[in-house]
Amino acid sequence: MKTLRDVPIGETVKVVKLHGEGAVKRRIMDMGLTKGTEVYVRKVAPLGDPVEITVRGYELSIRKVDADMVEVQ
Repeated sequence: MKTLRDVPIGETVKVVKLHGEGAVKRRIMDMGLTKGTEVYVRKVAPLGDPVEITVRGYELSIRKVDADMVEVQ
C-alpha cells in the first residue's frame, strides 16, 4: 500500500482510498482529498512534516499523520 506520505516531490498520484474514522476522515475529505482526486506533491519540509500538495487547483499543507491515511496509486 502506497500512501501520500511516500510520494516523491514532483509526482502526481490519484487517491484510491481514505483510511481513518470519524472526524479525522471527514476533515481529510473536507480538504478535497476524496477518492479519484489527483494530487501533485509540491514540497516536503526538511523534517518531512508537513507535505505541501496541490489538489483541485489550490495548495494545501498536510501533516505526515494525515498523509499516511491517504492511499494513492
